[in-house]
Amino acid sequence: MTAGVASRRALSLQVCAWMDWRSPNGRFKEVSCRKVLGALHRRGLIALPPADPSRFRRRRSRPSEEAAPPPPEVSCTLEELGEIRIIPVTSRYSRASRTWNMLMARHHYLGKGPLCGAQIRYVVESERYGVVGALAFSAAQWRMKARDTHIGWSEAARRANLHRVVCNSRFLIVPTVRVRNLASYVLSRVMAQLGDDWAARYGYRPVLVESFVDPRRYAGTSYRAANWEEVGQTKARATPYSNGKVADGRKDIYVYPLGTRWREVLCTEPEVALCGTARPTTRGDWIEEEFGTVRFPDERLRRRLYTVAGDFFEQPGELIPQASKGSAARTKAAYRFFSNPTVDMQTLLVPHIEATIGRMRGHGVILAVQDTSTLNYTAHAPEGTGPISRSPGKAVGLVLHDTMAITPEGVPLGLLNVQCWARDPKDVGKKARRHQLPIEEKESKKWLVSYRAAKEAQRLCPGTMVVSVGDREADIYELFEEARGEQTRVLVRAERTRWRKVEQTELWERMRGEPIAGEMTVRVPRRGSRAAREARIEVRHAKVKLMPPKARAGDPVEVWAVYGREVGQGAQVSEPIDWMLLTTVETESFEAACERLGWYSRRWGIEVYHRTMKSGCRIEDRRLDDAESLQACLAIDLVVGWRVYWLTMVGRERPGMGSDHLLNDDEWRVLSAWATGTMATTPPGAQEAMRWVGKLGGWLARGRDDNPGTTCMWRGLVRLPSMVEGYVLALQIHGIRAGP
Repeated sequence: MTAGVASRRALSLQVCAWMDWRSPNGRFKEVSCRKVLGALHRRGLIALPPADPSRFRRRRSRPSEEAAPPPPEVSCTLEELGEIRIIPVTSRYSRASRTWNMLMARHHYLGKGPLCGAQIRYVVESERYGVVGALAFSAAQWRMKARDTHIGWSEAARRANLHRVVCNSRFLIVPTVRVRNLASYVLSRVMAQLGDDWAARYGYRPVLVESFVDPRRYAGTSYRAANWEEVGQTKARATPYSNGKVADGRKDIYVYPLGTRWREVLCTEPEVALCGTARPTTRGDWIEEEFGTVRFPDERLRRRLYTVAGDFFEQPGELIPQASKGSAARTKAAYRFFSNPTVDMQTLLVPHIEATIGRMRGHGVILAVQDTSTLNYTAHAPEGTGPISRSPGKAVGLVLHDTMAITPEGVPLGLLNVQCWARDPKDVGKKARRHQLPIEEKESKKWLVSYRAAKEAQRLCPGTMVVSVGDREADIYELFEEARGEQTRVLVRAERTRWRKVEQTELWERMRGEPIAGEMTVRVPRRGSRAAREARIEVRHAKVKLMPPKARAGDPVEVWAVYGREVGQGAQVSEPIDWMLLTTVETESFEAACERLGWYSRRWGIEVYHRTMKSGCRIEDRRLDDAESLQACLAIDLVVGWRVYWLTMVGRERPGMGSDHLLNDDEWRVLSAWATGTMATTPPGAQEAMRWVGKLGGWLARGRDDNPGTTCMWRGLVRLPSMVEGYVLALQIHGIRAGP
């Protein structure tokens, strides 16, 4: 090594010190750091000093050639062996280590190693006959379908908790020792002390042990006798591994839990710390803005994500082959992307949520509107879907509960939380016993999970008041109790059939006794065959105390009730406005009560969003083989659907914004040429550009105050890319550069 130049080991130790990169036992993760530095060196990103070959020239013993006493010839009962001692190997220079190496080299068909990752070796001694066996435990296999299915963990949980699974990589009873039940007895003894030994050495306790048995050599009798469970077989890939080794046949997989809560520990997903900011991007590159901070282990997945998201946005509502422009390679790449185990819904949505939080800053109030929708996949049900109706064996699909950040003016800023799951067919009919179940075992938990996501956004936006808004299904005592004293507020429409009690009086009866604070007029938009109308609403408000349910202990929660009831001719329509709102936002005046009613009216925006997803993006027509891949695809559809909805609303609410913030240069130029017959040299306003897009999609612009809806918007957005592609192609053919 050149004088004055640090070795690679010294550099890795220094990097670990700078980053405080330690293992659970407090030691620097020097070997892991050295691997990372080596990978960066091979990519040409850093320059490491040359490796010192003398450091690898250490004396290696040859156990098979060492003079060692022959193993004992033993044939007796387990009791006649005397006390059995399980001795950990504490150092590779110890006598126990030399004994272990010798036994494995002489008697085990896999030899003595090397073993992978964290490891513990044991020597088994008999009080009367000496050494009778040996074992080793090392790092678990990175991925195995049978084991992972048995555990039931997600990809994120597997990557976070794999270290809590260890592998029984060597197990040997000396061939000359023939003692009935010795192998299963040793396994049981080792399992009893392995957790403590591993925790003492590495600072954490494993919760599951795995092992592999070659069925061509052994039947696995000892493992079954020791209560290990067989969960499947390895795949035994035919192609060589990256190190050149070739699998030598399928192995039976056995597992043994080291505790009762092992599955709960392994399936716990790590909390993702949101940063609340999106990666800086070039203006107009919205895909990178929404997905730029995605946390993928492979940079190629990020590039594929950009391509798939772009294809979906250009052709919303088309199936994957059509959205991939009919390219077989592009279509196959998209399907492989969604089936990749490192690609899941939450990983894809985290960067969009961070971008959403970044857009929330600067707003005084943000409405975190949450709602539930069911996705029907009965006609082409992928593996892993569940019932979505009360009748078993009928409609199947997924349940989607999402939370969207919406301004009081109605502009959707993006998603804050998405929960998607398949119901267990065994749980059909669980509603009948809902009063006996805790909230954690009911679907009602979704409202609390969404509220906690709103709290996290509130923490990252201290200057913004976040209000969680829900419909009548969200009228549960636990939600108000969770929001008690919190900065993040709640606004929920009360459910009349629940006979909500406030201070021993029925809520509606109490509020009808309050004086009318005033009247307000709201415009009710057209809905189906029902015409739009001006509604006159009388408003009452009061501070009340919500009583806990009879079956649940708890203290009353102080909230404000706002009662808006339609009067006059509007009261004669089939569904007049009759809203009873409960909120933790202080409401002491008529103006404040009108504001709360206005906030709740924005909840309709998430209904429009769901309609956009189903009718525009056609998320129920996706054809994928399993629910995990479907959810990954759904994550991109959710962001694309939000983008369509955002373009629809931002043109109305921010007409002065330039269209160059919404469209790229070629798009607004082609759009202006189509709409006016002359290609604009400066970007038109956002409202004008979005109306042009709406006209592309069939919007008729019948009135001055009329604006295109999401249906016309997504139809126009489908047509625009083809027009731009033709424009760019014409310029290329004629050798003309784009631009004014």
